[in-house]
Amino acid sequence: MVNMLKVTLFLAGLTGIFVLIGSAMGGQLGMMVALAVAVALNMGAWWFSDGLILKLSHARPVTPAKAPQLFQLTTTLAERARVPMPRLYLIDSETPNAFATGRSPARGAIAVTTGLLRLLDRDELAGVIAHELAHIKHRDTLLASVVASIAGAITLLAELAQWSLLFGSMSGGDEEGQGGGLGELVGGLLLLITAPLAALMLQLAISRAREYSADAEGARMLGNPLALASALEKLEWAAGRSTARVNPGVSHLYIVNPLRGGLAGLFRTHPDTADRIARLRALSRRSMSLAI
Repeated sequence: MVNMLKVTLFLAGLTGIFVLIGSAMGGQLGMMVALAVAVALNMGAWWFSDGLILKLSHARPVTPAKAPQLFQLTTTLAERARVPMPRLYLIDSETPNAFATGRSPARGAIAVTTGLLRLLDRDELAGVIAHELAHIKHRDTLLASVVASIAGAITLLAELAQWSLLFGSMSGGDEEGQGGGLGELVGGLLLLITAPLAALMLQLAISRAREYSADAEGARMLGNPLALASALEKLEWAAGRSTARVNPGVSHLYIVNPLRGGLAGLFRTHPDTADRIARLRALSRRSMSLAI
């Protein structure tokens, strides 16, 4: 319920940013066009985001015969989490990683890479699956997908709007309105620079908070926080040495950030993995003390 409220609030906020950019581009007409586009994007993100994300990731459906351990672990943990059995997908990549998507638990899907299945042992794989099931259970996947869709559209629109304003200022206006025109240009450019940054900050805040929550929920579901901590340690090590390309539009969905260096390092979509591991180990110590 909480995440559904967050989805509504963030969609409303990001739609508002979208409309402001439209207004800067074309006044009242631009505002109306931007609103119509934002509504269409909201509906598209709600209904089609899972299929789009799986296609962008080159994920293919996998059968129990091809990945029996993956299916067995997922079935057991889904029953324990009281969520429907998610669809399972495989991504042909040596970089070990995984993500979950789907607008509801009934539409949930988990994708893992071939590298993940090769690197992790059974307990570590169970920890990763439990983490992804926690995302599905709490509808994090819907929240992340729709916010990413609208935030990406805002960034694209802002880039187009900057060129529109620059070419508009070069082409014209009479001398009498030149001062006002310059002021409008500066104000419009400031809006168009800050709007995508605001959208990005919202997206990053959502991604980081939900990873901590999914780690804790997944650890409780599995009953062994150290299994997920060990998996994260291996995945972080492998991600730092990977040269595989990942679509930036879906990178924030993965359990460990697959993008390194440059802006990806400056604007991290995930909390620090070392901090996540430390929290899981602390959770394990508290569980042991309670058991004693």
